[in-house]
Amino acid sequence: MINILTSFLVVAGFFFFFATAIGILRFPDFYSRMHAAGKGDAFASLLMLAGLALYNLNSFSVNEIFVSVKIILIAMFTILTSATATHAIVDAGFESGAKPWTKEKTDGEKQL
Repeated sequence: MINILTSFLVVAGFFFFFATAIGILRFPDFYSRMHAAGKGDAFASLLMLAGLALYNLNSFSVNEIFVSVKIILIAMFTILTSATATHAIVDAGFESGAKPWTKEKTDGEKQL
């Protein structure tokens, strides 16, 4: 049962990493790409590290419990610092003059 849950968490983490990569490649501007990178990367890391921590707890020895606790602490650190790092990068982009994407108006559309 633990192997099935571990496999699910790791595969779900890979899925979110893949979705993040697609978002970075397909989104139109710097700000939406950074949103995809910040949110997707943090969640995918959390899923994969949780799966690895769970997998490490097969025989419940003291060393394996300590390693799993370290993995969970790494996941928590990643979650806490990912938002701050993404904000700092977006702020640097804003200060350097990165413009957000806007939809171009065609002749048939009204100006709001």
